[in-house]
Amino acid sequence: MSYNITLIPGDGIGPEISDAMVACVNATGVKINWDKQDAGMSQIEKCGTPLPDSVIASIKKNKIAIKGPIVTPVGTGFRSVNVALRKILDLYACVRPCKSYKGVRSRYTDVDIVIFRENTEDLYAGIEFEQGKKETLSLIDNIDKLSGSSIKRDSGISIKPISVQGTERIVRAAFEYAVANNRKRVTAVHKANIMKYTDGLFLHVAREVAKEYEGKIEFWDLIVDNCCMQLVQRPETMDVMVLPNLYGDILSDLCAGLVGGLGVAPGANIGKDCALFEPTHGSAPKYTGLNKVNPCALILSAVLMLRHIGEKQAADKLEKAVASVIAEGKSVTYDFKADRNDPTAVGTKEMGEAIIAKMR
Repeated sequence: MSYNITLIPGDGIGPEISDAMVACVNATGVKINWDKQDAGMSQIEKCGTPLPDSVIASIKKNKIAIKGPIVTPVGTGFRSVNVALRKILDLYACVRPCKSYKGVRSRYTDVDIVIFRENTEDLYAGIEFEQGKKETLSLIDNIDKLSGSSIKRDSGISIKPISVQGTERIVRAAFEYAVANNRKRVTAVHKANIMKYTDGLFLHVAREVAKEYEGKIEFWDLIVDNCCMQLVQRPETMDVMVLPNLYGDILSDLCAGLVGGLGVAPGANIGKDCALFEPTHGSAPKYTGLNKVNPCALILSAVLMLRHIGEKQAADKLEKAVASVIAEGKSVTYDFKADRNDPTAVGTKEMGEAIIAKMR
């Protein structure tokens, strides 16, 4: 069986780590027809947009895509190409595993957390009103009338929508993942003690969904500030976590820090019809073309992709090879070395080749 998968190399270091990822995935033996599509800075002059319609059409056709990091240029109408992709394709679940690998420098050794971040609502919905605008002043007046709360007239305003539907599907996705992967617990993270009608709704819906999994999966809930403390003190107690958009963004980076940083932090954006896989880190333009950066976050994102399409054996084989190369500590990029100036560090391509060699 072969798979048609959209490949978006991205900007900056994207093409280099994408080449390494493609070589590693091909080496697993899974047959993939890569449908290469360009997005980002390179497309501004050609298409007048960083996100051409052809990219969206390819993902909708193939249902599966993997991308390198993309720089979002200022002034194009896009707040973020990544956000635009998630909204257009309704990729409501951002899944970010944060797992300790032997050989990665970190204060912790036993972290294995999976973040489920709601991807379409909350303060990242993009409903904002600029300070001083006529519409903003009208909104302030209406809020004053409806709530009795006084907002300073020189304020900018962001709207925080959280819906029953949006919450129900992300919480259910977290529980279904927990069941399928023999996880023990799902923890909902919120600020329902203060934001009773938004985070309060998120918590209420989470509790209702949790009832359907009683006896199978344990359910916890934590206030977000307490959760941050618990993650730093006892990260080993956390399992699957489900969060609204903003908290999910922040805490997924915190959890990546617990396991050594964004260089080993893969990501998936999953919807009803399509799935898009990508590293959590950015495009690091200053390293473009230097064959220097660590390709593991994108390769581990490909591991998530292989599992998603049902190629579990190939996914396990690739992840084991990545873990082995990192643990061995020889054919690794500079960021895995105790001394970042270590002359024995290898390049992006060479680390990819070492991972491939481990699979033979």
